[in-house]
Amino acid sequence: MQYIKNAKLVLETGILWDAVLAMNGNRIVGYGMTSEIEIPANAEVIDAKGLYVGPGFVDIHVHGGGDYTFTAAPEKAVKHFLAHGETTILPTLYYDLSKEGFLEAIDRVKHVKETTWAGKAIGGFYMEGPYMNPKYGALADQNKWRGDILPAMYEDVVDAAGILAKVWAVAPEREGLESFLAYAKKVNPNVMFSVGHSEANPAQIQKLKKYGIGLQTHCMDATGRVATWAGTRACGPDEYCMTDSDMYAEIICDSLGIHVNPDLIRMILKIKGVDKIILITDSFVSHEQAPKALRHVTDLVFDHKGDLNGSRLTMDVACRNMMTHTNCGIAQTFLMAARNPARAIGMEDEIGTIEVGKKANLVFVDDMFHVDTVILEGKVLRQV
Repeated sequence: MQYIKNAKLVLETGILWDAVLAMNGNRIVGYGMTSEIEIPANAEVIDAKGLYVGPGFVDIHVHGGGDYTFTAAPEKAVKHFLAHGETTILPTLYYDLSKEGFLEAIDRVKHVKETTWAGKAIGGFYMEGPYMNPKYGALADQNKWRGDILPAMYEDVVDAAGILAKVWAVAPEREGLESFLAYAKKVNPNVMFSVGHSEANPAQIQKLKKYGIGLQTHCMDATGRVATWAGTRACGPDEYCMTDSDMYAEIICDSLGIHVNPDLIRMILKIKGVDKIILITDSFVSHEQAPKALRHVTDLVFDHKGDLNGSRLTMDVACRNMMTHTNCGIAQTFLMAARNPARAIGMEDEIGTIEVGKKANLVFVDDMFHVDTVILEGKVLRQV
């Protein structure tokens, strides 16, 4: 048994001050006020030093970090994000990969998941493509999946990802998409479909709701609207997400609000509420030069055309930015960075909140989300 003392436990319902948490192996077995739990004299004790102890962050949309992509160096990429409190990660594979590239990346990530300790943090895949609208998003000119949607192209990729494909991002307006959705759903009945890189109208999205569309890929980014009447703003994926109470909205929350304007972040929060927002990093590895006006910004990356190409965020920084741009406190921000994404990908029974029986995936932070300690399945991986 291990005990964490002097903690401010961040629970789903609020904060438990001056708390103790007990772990046995890789599971949480108890928690409560210091006055309620007696720590045995010979027990292994971790002193939280009055810091907030919350559930490990769940980053469902992340391509790589530092100098390491999940396609080329998944173990190093996982370790980069683990150091920032991300104890569950969905490596994100993009439409710039060919069919063979997808298969090689899937195999490489699965090997790390199955053979390394850091791989325990890999919760599955976020498949950002291949069937999104090639008009939108970074590296759009490198989209290798512009042609017809054919079983001979997608079945091997879907089979290789299997039940580890937690999310498939799609553009509902793509002709022939339903055959792909049906096959992906057959291979993994619990998969979540996300509207991404799309200009679909509400009717096109609603038509496919039967397959389980419940997420919008980076809300307010890489979306468009097909004009209807002169002088009238058409409705697209962002507007649909706002009006569908079941749909989660991903937000890339960078320091200056470049991906999503802070006024829009506050609007999304007001409409969707804390329970339906998922913070993501969409972190990517790129050394292309930023446009001159943005060269002072440290948490963005750009493609060869100078367009946004994701971020350099880690979840601790994204949380701090969310508190900067909104009136959310620490407990609410943890919901968006841990509980909500765990729910969206069907892993809420194991991760996302501090509860007895769940995995002992924990992060210790101060009131500005600076990470002090990271615990993965009961093992301390980082302690400042």
